[in-house]
Amino acid sequence: MRKLKITPDKETPKQQAKNSKAQTLLQHIECIIELAENSKLSNEFYQNAKPNIHFVAKTMCLTEKQAVLFSLFIERSDDNSISISDISKFLACRNIKTICLMNEADELEKRRLLRCSRGDKRMSYRIPLEVINAIKQGGNFNLKDTKNLTTETLFDRMENLFEERAEREISTELLHVELNAMIDDNQQLAFCRQLKEYKEMIYNEDEQLLLLLFCHLFVNNDDDRVGFHDFDYLYDGKSSFKRIKSSLQHGHADLIENNILEYNNDNGFSDRDCFRISTHAKEKLFSELDVKIKQAEYKKDLLLHDKIAGKELFYNERERAQIAQLSSLLNSENFASVQEKLEKNGMRKGFACLFYGAPGTGKTETVYQVARATGRDIMVVDISETKSCWFGESEKKIKEVFDRYRALVKAHSVAPILLFNEADAVIGKRKDVASGSVAQTENAIQNIILQEMENLDGIMIATTNLTQNLDKAFERRFLYKIEFDKPCAEAKKMIWRSMMPMLSESEAAQLANTYDFSGGQIENISRKRTVESIINNEEPSFESILTHCQSEQLQKVKRVGF
Repeated sequence: MRKLKITPDKETPKQQAKNSKAQTLLQHIECIIELAENSKLSNEFYQNAKPNIHFVAKTMCLTEKQAVLFSLFIERSDDNSISISDISKFLACRNIKTICLMNEADELEKRRLLRCSRGDKRMSYRIPLEVINAIKQGGNFNLKDTKNLTTETLFDRMENLFEERAEREISTELLHVELNAMIDDNQQLAFCRQLKEYKEMIYNEDEQLLLLLFCHLFVNNDDDRVGFHDFDYLYDGKSSFKRIKSSLQHGHADLIENNILEYNNDNGFSDRDCFRISTHAKEKLFSELDVKIKQAEYKKDLLLHDKIAGKELFYNERERAQIAQLSSLLNSENFASVQEKLEKNGMRKGFACLFYGAPGTGKTETVYQVARATGRDIMVVDISETKSCWFGESEKKIKEVFDRYRALVKAHSVAPILLFNEADAVIGKRKDVASGSVAQTENAIQNIILQEMENLDGIMIATTNLTQNLDKAFERRFLYKIEFDKPCAEAKKMIWRSMMPMLSESEAAQLANTYDFSGGQIENISRKRTVESIINNEEPSFESILTHCQSEQLQKVKRVGF
């Protein structure tokens, strides 16, 4: 059978004249648009527009279908929300025919010639301004070179990409591809080298992308408290977000297990809905950037040693010698040397200290002044926060205290002090488990603390008023135990003079010998005297100070009831 040879329709003279005049990229795109209108993208259209399509495709390194589709989007480039139906109306065809071209749209998006917004269960497109400007100048739009970037430029581009993702103008997959390309192309940067190292520890691609977001938020937005609402937009599907949310909350994520991300802290306890990059990871990732990592960390979780006001304390002779010895030990050079020797001899490196004695004898203030003198910050634990009405939560909270402290010790050259103030509630004698679930929980908390004290690599100080209630297992684990007695007469005289310099030697001696007050009680009387002087606008007499002393003494022996 003889095959028929189909000859395509010839261009009209007007079309031939138009095509012959087309020289620039923009003019060829214009010809495609004119021929495409109401054409339904018929074979006739493709034949008539063939020279123009070929020119655009060759100039921009596109396929012929991509060249046509790109030209159609250029026609509506003043619209930031171009829909498939807009293109279909222009072509006078059904949406199904235009939908068949959407694979080509995906390729244009990968080339960054299109932006696609996928929000609100609807897809729309726009042509970026930089692409339009490139077309006007008659050249092809090329992606910005990703090689040999500075750290600052790299973070600027990261910010743009995450903003596009927030606007749903770039898919999660494409976002990941472009970010990875920048990281791979800039291994001369310490940041990129460290990310590549972390990539070998983080197997989940969703977590890899999340780490990049955390880096962007920390550097570009100074945001160090990232919650789930800050990255729920990051993933294309809800299931991906739910999976990573669950793994972060339960501590199963590679980012958590490898100490790259950590839970944010308040009063030493973790908030499992709020995260940040760990200090250790920040120091590795951002060494090339001027970011104050340690200072930011300190402000959140620690009482800084240089913010502690100096205060002169007065001790009995035995206490003074013990505290001086402890202060000398906690000097950074001495402490490092002692730890090294202990480790060589197979002994525990950590130091657990107990300050015990009556209220107002200066236990807590001594911790502050020792920290100030030795340059050690303090991580203060709020004991009440360890008590939770939810079964199992108290144990988690106390574990998180030690996890956080362990991270701080690793991250800083001078280990901070872990302070359990008024620790009676957690180091007292064990309860009978038969008395109920509360007793079981408290015993479980004690077991955790005992185990952590065995593995301690830093400095823990606990203060307590009730030593007779101390569990024997804890007593053995405190290396240093310093008892704070009420001050002797000589020490009390010095305390009176330090708090009320207007007192004479004989007056201070009289007060010291007459009243068996602690330093805290003497300070209380001094405050009352100050309030009285402000109200009356004159210095109180010695007799009024005696009255305050009697009042303080009465409060001590006063009984309530029958």
